[in-house]
Amino acid sequence: MTTVAAVPQPAVCRVRVWFGEHVIADYTAEPALAMKYQAGMTRRFASLRVTIEPAVTAVRPSAGDS
Repeated sequence: MTTVAAVPQPAVCRVRVWFGEHVIADYTAEPALAMKYQAGMTRRFASLRVTIEPAVTAVRPSAGDS
């Protein structure tokens, strides 16, 4: 018997439009909205690189941890 584990989807995705090494647009939203934004930016800026990736949340250490 084979079981398939469901891979959890990220809660938030980050879309970036790149002009060389410079980010000219940065958008963070739930995956469905991020994919729509990525599609629109890819059409609008056909010659530029458009990336989408899971958004990483930064966790700052609390004052009590120091």
